[in-house]
Amino acid sequence: MGQFETGKIRNLGIVAHGGAGKTSLAEAILFDTKMIDRLGRVDDGTSTMDFEPEEIKRKISITSSLDHCEWNGHSIHIVDTPGYGNFIADTRACLRALDGAVVILSAISGVKAQTEEIWSWANEFEIPRIAFVNKMDRERANFLRAIDDMEKALGARGVPIQMPLGGEENFEGVIDLVSMKAVFYKKDMSGACSEGDIPPEYLEEATRLREHMIETVAEAYDALTEKYLDTGELSNEEILDGLRVGTIRNTFTPVLCGSATANIGVRQLLDAVCAYLPSPLDRTKAIGTHPKTQEVIERTPDEREPFSALVFKTTSDPYTGKITIFRVYSGVLNSDSTVFNSTKGVEERIGQIYELEGKKQHPIKQAVAGDIVAVAKLKETVTGDTLCEAGRPILYEPAKQLLPVISYAIEPKTKADEDKIHNALHRMIEEEPTLESHRDPQTKEFIISGMGQVHLEVIVEKMKRKFGVEVLLKTPKVPYLETIRGSAKVQGKYKKQSGGRGQYGDCWIEMSPTGRGEGYVFEDRIVGGVIPRQYIPAVDKGIQEASQEGFLAGYPVVDFRVSLYDGSFHTVDSSEMAFKVAGSMAFKKAMEICKPVLLEPIVNMKITVPDENMGDVIGDLNSRRGKVVGVEPKANSQIIRAVVPMSEVLAYSNDLKSMTSDRGLFTIEFSHYEELPTHLSQKVIAEANAAKKE
Repeated sequence: MGQFETGKIRNLGIVAHGGAGKTSLAEAILFDTKMIDRLGRVDDGTSTMDFEPEEIKRKISITSSLDHCEWNGHSIHIVDTPGYGNFIADTRACLRALDGAVVILSAISGVKAQTEEIWSWANEFEIPRIAFVNKMDRERANFLRAIDDMEKALGARGVPIQMPLGGEENFEGVIDLVSMKAVFYKKDMSGACSEGDIPPEYLEEATRLREHMIETVAEAYDALTEKYLDTGELSNEEILDGLRVGTIRNTFTPVLCGSATANIGVRQLLDAVCAYLPSPLDRTKAIGTHPKTQEVIERTPDEREPFSALVFKTTSDPYTGKITIFRVYSGVLNSDSTVFNSTKGVEERIGQIYELEGKKQHPIKQAVAGDIVAVAKLKETVTGDTLCEAGRPILYEPAKQLLPVISYAIEPKTKADEDKIHNALHRMIEEEPTLESHRDPQTKEFIISGMGQVHLEVIVEKMKRKFGVEVLLKTPKVPYLETIRGSAKVQGKYKKQSGGRGQYGDCWIEMSPTGRGEGYVFEDRIVGGVIPRQYIPAVDKGIQEASQEGFLAGYPVVDFRVSLYDGSFHTVDSSEMAFKVAGSMAFKKAMEICKPVLLEPIVNMKITVPDENMGDVIGDLNSRRGKVVGVEPKANSQIIRAVVPMSEVLAYSNDLKSMTSDRGLFTIEFSHYEELPTHLSQKVIAEANAAKKE
């Protein structure tokens, strides 16, 4: 591809809920722009954008994929984003780097929760959008209902600039409401079309929709409003100009229609992308800060400015290694150069620069402001980092990451897998920043957390395919804790004589509860040297070690105070070890008297559900011992806030999916610990004792 000036670049995201037809639309765009010579299909596993084996197997987009094309003298960088809840965190990261988006509305199912979420992110990043009502050739397809649904659910102002020519199996093209011409398509998926007059039976509706369009477009800016009020009409040039200005200012959203799989309406959509969506020059200046002084810095999308870019995606390939994908905000980047990573404070060597074409890479010599490109094998750089000129550093703020909602324990299948697991997880986290992993100090399990069960299953499949590591997913153990409700004064005495030097340690402690979350407090109240100074830390250590092994079910004991107030020693036989043992003996004796109880972790949940599912979801939360603390209405949906015991929502992702037909979303974060009810305590203790015997 030749180099394009910044004003002719379009950075385009294709967004919507899962199954709306994003990948099929991307495929049709690539076919119509001659980037590919055969129209692939998602269902056949032959599409250009869904190329990962995990995507082909499931017939869904799991990760954002990139390609580019040329149309009417413009260079369009296309990002085909995931729409299923398990994977839309990747969509958020990509939106941060884009200038415009095509939002797909299904002519059959309308707007789902995931589209609402993505739309709110587009609002956050102030991304201009056009909407494309897809699947107009399907049964029950309804163009105006889809627009109505978009306005209600998304709070958007939709302005049809086309209407469908026919519908369902008789869908044969589109009517352009600006030129008032009909575009007839061949039904052979070739994308070939011809222009003609609007058939008489559609003329009245087309005239009505055109008048509505002109009224809306007239509000784009003052001069246009005055012209419309004076004359009651606008020229086609003024309509086109108003559509562009109104779209870029997010005053309204132009709506087009078609069928991605039948390749109908795609050419007109490409025209609209070039005509109405912004180039990098139309967007506000990129704003960052100086990494040391925190002074605010602005960069314009100009080749004469210092180079700066934001990394928004990382992929790892077993052959190529790590591939870093970034958006250039200012300046020029040449192959075989050195850049500065201002996030990490290190220099990185840039080798070959690539434009991505699905799973392929096309080498280019130079990237200019506005370009989205990739480089391989950067050592330190990860998603969210800023690359820039060392002498003129700037730091851009990346998209805030979503919090994981589900956790599983992973177990390596073999000893060889255990040795490779850390490196594989490290590489996967570079690729999937929402993935988290840690070893639970209480349960000793290796925990991975992600956006849903399918997300973690895909991670496990990728670890096996890319790094040869096989692991099993298991429901994690709940990290219960133990504490006390009573007080006690006890003696811990360790005396051992076995020929030669013996062991002697003797301590008196008072044990009592502290406030929830205050942890362990040790008080030294020894006076008169009844226990020498050097042995007092050993008593403390003995108590701490014993508390980690618990008393009721082997869980750590928390929120208690120990006062060491008396004891005795032997000039020969006493040692640190003896007093450590004495401390642990005193602790165990005190636990028997201090009314020990189990504590369970409680989580905060924010659940977004369609209106019709609210009753079911609240009823389900009550059955899980949850407490609903608030409900906020949102267009067509409700946001439920609740506190729920962690043990009750370990597999909530799947349950919410079935309750809401995959239209619900939720976030989860740890809140605090509360006492576990007695009947459940007995069950947990019995299970722990049985496991110990095994």
